[in-house]
Amino acid sequence: MANTGEESYPSYPMFKGLQRPLELMGLQGRYIYWAAAAAGGAIVGFIVMYIVLGFVAGLVTLVAAVAVGAALIMLKQRKGLHSKNNDKGVFVYCRSRSI
Repeated sequence: MANTGEESYPSYPMFKGLQRPLELMGLQGRYIYWAAAAAGGAIVGFIVMYIVLGFVAGLVTLVAAVAVGAALIMLKQRKGLHSKNNDKGVFVYCRSRSI
């Protein structure tokens, strides 16, 4: 067989979402880990409070931890995945002259 210079390479579909952040059930990027930590902390808090004070205290702790974690995640996620501190105002930076 003679090599004509034209080789046929197989074509594969390209995944177009490579430059997008990871998303799971509406949570993006690092907030997935925050949600897992909040859920884990709520479960540990429930177990500790159940042992120490009883079922009702454990349940209250569980609900409070999940609610605070969800609220914190939603507020932080609304600012954006790469939120930065934006200082407002005029800043004057002086260099000291050493002679």
